[in-house]
Amino acid sequence: MGPMTQGRSRALGRAIMAWSGVQVLLAALRVRRWPLPLALIVIVGAAALSAFCAWVGYTLATTNWDNPADYPPSEDAAPDAAS
Repeated sequence: MGPMTQGRSRALGRAIMAWSGVQVLLAALRVRRWPLPLALIVIVGAAALSAFCAWVGYTLATTNWDNPADYPPSEDAAPDAAS
């Protein structure tokens, strides 16, 4: 496996987003015979984790880190507090 490229990052992001959708479906299938309060807790937890994974995947799939628009910083940017 070579270095991470923007194409690999986009593919990984799309895979994470797809898996986050499958994750909720699998959790729903697993808990369908459980008592309702417990099943709701598990489904809500799986949905929250899935939403976080989808956000991470979206970020990986859409970030342009080869040529970011905000780099190099402009000259009028605020100086660091340490200097």
